[in-house]
Amino acid sequence: MATDTMTGMNPVEAFALVGVLGVGAQWLAWRLKLPAIVLMLAAGLIVGPGFGLLQPARDIGPVVQPLISLAVAVILFEGGLTLDLHKLGDAKHGVFRLVVVGAPLGWLLSASALHWGAGLGWEASAVFGGIMVVTGPTVIAPLLRQAKLQRRPANLLQWEAIVNDPVGALAAVLAFEFVLVGREAESLSAALLQLGFGIIVAGGVGLLAGLAISYTFRRAYVPEYMKVPVLFVTLLATFAVPDLMLHESGLLAVTVMGLVIANADLPSFDELRRFKEHATILLVSGVFILLAASMDFASLGQLTWRAGLFVALVILVARPVTVLVALIGTKLPRNEKLLIAFTGPRGVVLVAVAGLFGERLAAAGVEGAGVIGPLAFVLVLVTVVLHGFTLAPFARALGLASTGKPGVLILGGSRFTTSLAEALKREDIPVLIADPNHARLVRPRAANLPVFYGDILGEAAEDSLEILSYDTLIAASDNDAYNTLVATDFGSEYGRENVWQLARVKEGKARHSLPTQLGGRPFGLGKTFGDLDTLMQSGWRVSVTTLSEDYDFETWKSDRKGALLLGRLKEDGTFRRLLSEDADILFPLRAEAEIDALPEEQRESARAALKRRMTEAREAASRARVAAGARLVALVPPEASVPTAPEIETVKTVEKPTAARANAAKTAAKAPPKPA
Repeated sequence: MATDTMTGMNPVEAFALVGVLGVGAQWLAWRLKLPAIVLMLAAGLIVGPGFGLLQPARDIGPVVQPLISLAVAVILFEGGLTLDLHKLGDAKHGVFRLVVVGAPLGWLLSASALHWGAGLGWEASAVFGGIMVVTGPTVIAPLLRQAKLQRRPANLLQWEAIVNDPVGALAAVLAFEFVLVGREAESLSAALLQLGFGIIVAGGVGLLAGLAISYTFRRAYVPEYMKVPVLFVTLLATFAVPDLMLHESGLLAVTVMGLVIANADLPSFDELRRFKEHATILLVSGVFILLAASMDFASLGQLTWRAGLFVALVILVARPVTVLVALIGTKLPRNEKLLIAFTGPRGVVLVAVAGLFGERLAAAGVEGAGVIGPLAFVLVLVTVVLHGFTLAPFARALGLASTGKPGVLILGGSRFTTSLAEALKREDIPVLIADPNHARLVRPRAANLPVFYGDILGEAAEDSLEILSYDTLIAASDNDAYNTLVATDFGSEYGRENVWQLARVKEGKARHSLPTQLGGRPFGLGKTFGDLDTLMQSGWRVSVTTLSEDYDFETWKSDRKGALLLGRLKEDGTFRRLLSEDADILFPLRAEAEIDALPEEQRESARAALKRRMTEAREAASRARVAAGARLVALVPPEASVPTAPEIETVKTVEKPTAARANAAKTAAKAPPKPA
């Protein structure tokens, strides 16, 4: 426990500690596949009330609460900025019912649970009940990604969280202002008039700010490098101005501002989205650490058994009844309704706003307001831990989560991608070939492979595809620019380590090279679309071979001279690309031949680089990838089409090509690559 001998730290040290703990907890959560909020709360409790290393009020001073208020404003703006109404798809009706019917009903039931369960007065229950409408998009998004839910229930949960974030904050603001204004105003009519005026002003300020940003950005009145700073200062002003007339109404203003910008279809929206994502990660981390560190164990000690009753009523009664009643009359199947009904983790907005309003209500003498903060903390902790560890198995039990192996999304229909998809499908790996050119899909359709006709970046793909059921993208269409565009876009969705792309024509030349942040990681050992198509026309094919003690990698190489090793399949079915350094180590003769083909002045440096790559550690790591049990995915020439005896169990035999085709393949393999 904290001791009185702690002298504290200066504000710079405190902010540094908050940043390290917050971002570090999020990174650790990503590595361990755990809910980040749990680790952030634990870190804040340990350094705060646990050991007394960080006490925000002592180390940072009176600016802690204003900083938290601004952080909540930015987080709510981020929620509004995510409300692109065009992306609702077939979840639109369900989201509408969850907001229009579910939010008021949830407010009523939550307030009742607070009053009858936790024992709070009706004034405090009304304010806290409004905040409890929030389910927390910053919490639900990573949970959905981890659980790999099907598209529609995932959309419903995520959009409910996004929309209800500001709705819940607004409900709390309304109840909060009604309580305070009602106590100070001379009559009920005066209180309602002041409250309505504040809401109109806040909504108007947010609308005008959003329209102003949209107009000036679209007309290029603001240069690109100043758009994010202008957006940020406008956000701060939009939050501050309405607060002059009605406390906390700035939260409504920034949410409306984000909603307007999100639906303005701005060309520079990607830059704005990156800003809000980065800002939100930092602010969510900071707010959780500060709130947890500010928690007083003595205040938690005020809670009685009624706090447990309150949490049980929220999870088992208030949330399920709200969702099931709101979704009456929709066409959603019962299993989706049940999943949504019993999934309601609370997040940063609940803790932050509850802490702010609880203190102000307590200062105004409202009954029970002193335990709002501790109750919010306990509710968030229980719901996040509960749903963090039960959502995935619950969804699988209801048949709403992917239970199979992670899939591979392939961009571009061609001879090569069709052969690759067939090989992966034989290994029970889910595959999908997407192409905006209908003619390119004739071959994969004939092979009975799943296909998608259309732009993979379009709304139709987002509405009809289960994108989360795939974790790897291979951009292999005949259009290098399109490959680069799709790989760049999916890098943030799948992680850049899982997005690969064929070599571009002339990409080795300086004037045609691209920055490393564009496109995917190299795939196909430097072969372009044209190179691979030439090989496929000559009879090459993609095969998958399982190695064993009797059939090791060296035997595989001798049986398939000239084969191009594309990657390997892990035990869980994940497709992993062969890294370039692995290729150099596993195929040293090929690496030396490539160096000999270089101009003389480049050979010495190339050999030095190869020697550095071929260290003992990397060789051991590479050979581990081709140990017994490994499944190798390779593009093999025609003469290697007939498998040897040990391989027959895992690779289907195909008709051996004619001698003429085999000779043509040899000639094509020796010839220099041709541009597509």
